[in-house]
Amino acid sequence: MASSIFTKIINREIPAKIEYEDELAIAFHDIQPHAPIHILIVPKKEIETLNQATIEDMNLLGHCLLIAKKLAVLKNIDKSGYRIVMNCNRDAGQTVFHLHFHLLGGKQLQLNLG
Repeated sequence: MASSIFTKIINREIPAKIEYEDELAIAFHDIQPHAPIHILIVPKKEIETLNQATIEDMNLLGHCLLIAKKLAVLKNIDKSGYRIVMNCNRDAGQTVFHLHFHLLGGKQLQLNLG
């Protein structure tokens, strides 16, 4: 897999508005937000889609979800509500093939399953 734009952000080859970072993951603002708060949580390990994740990635994926919870608290959307989304492959809307979670909030979100 060629380095994704997210790997380039992790390596500081491309700038991003970073909200959180540790040894396993990074979180930064989406450049095309779909909500007032739209932060991407990206594991530093390159995993193309959820389909490529293995049992060895279980703790890493859980870690990313706990980062989402932490950011929801920091952004004061933990009480009002937030959404965590992961797209898998093109038909689901995945455009960057480096597994990531979207944290969305800051307004009442509509349910769109279509």
